[in-house]
Amino acid sequence: MKFDVYGVGNAITDIQARISDELLEKIGFTKGVMTLVESDKQGHVLASLEGHPVNRCAGGSASNTIAGIADFGGTAAYAGKLADDEIGRFWLSDMQALGVTVDTPLGTGVSGTSVILITEDAQRTMLTHLGISATLGPEDLSEEQIAASQYVYVEGYLFTGESTRAAAYRAIELAKKHQVKVAFTVSDPFLIHLFRDEFLKLIAGPVDLLFCNLEEARSLTGKTEPVDCAQQLHHLAADVALTLGGDGSLILRDNQVIPIEATPVRPIDTTGAGDMYAAGILYGLSNGLSYRQAGHLASQAAGRVVSQLGARLSRKFTPQEVARFASL
Repeated sequence: MKFDVYGVGNAITDIQARISDELLEKIGFTKGVMTLVESDKQGHVLASLEGHPVNRCAGGSASNTIAGIADFGGTAAYAGKLADDEIGRFWLSDMQALGVTVDTPLGTGVSGTSVILITEDAQRTMLTHLGISATLGPEDLSEEQIAASQYVYVEGYLFTGESTRAAAYRAIELAKKHQVKVAFTVSDPFLIHLFRDEFLKLIAGPVDLLFCNLEEARSLTGKTEPVDCAQQLHHLAADVALTLGGDGSLILRDNQVIPIEATPVRPIDTTGAGDMYAAGILYGLSNGLSYRQAGHLASQAAGRVVSQLGARLSRKFTPQEVARFASL
């Protein structure tokens, strides 16, 4: 089987709840960022959500993108680490139901989870316990599936652990061995503070397509203006997709800046906006769309996902919608 994209990242089940700013302040975590927590702390937070409706789905940054590609009708495979527990079996069945190929065997331990607290301003605060996903290693990758893919997509969160970092580098190495393009998302501003030089070396080296948002681009480049950030990154990476929230996005290709307008929506939950944007770009480029067409599709996808709760599209795109949005 041929794949549009082979994703490598954490396999985490998202548990989402809408809460007030007052409750978030009481829980005591910084609004709008991702924090790694131990299981007991996460359990305490879950207990404080009693009475709040919750939603869960297979998650993880790269996983959300791979799920989005499958939603568009694309073909995808994924390398993540799961335990043989209820959460792990749920994640696996959720992804396989979309048609995503996941061959990593279930291991011993606790599967990863992320509690996503969504406030009224649509900001999401994530409390993540990686569990067994932190043990993902090079041996969990499939060289055969990578070789059969158009893109390998790697998430920056993998660089927080020795084993997962090794998996990221091995995926990139195998991609280059088989002339497969490498797409990379820096994932979160806090990662840039930790790994800025390492990320810049990757972006200037094996990365073919870089995804980042404006805050991340500013941290990487030291610039302020979006175009300045994008152009500096384009000096390093062949292709750059820079998201600007409500101001749309910029795609840089062959020394050209392609502006993409945002899709006007009333945001409910920003979880997965960047992930779904990446899904639109990667699906489009893997299926014959131009960068501008893929950008329009990505903008529509990001707009649709922020207008609902959760990172998984509750109303999927029809083939007719994909064709119409790509033609804008």
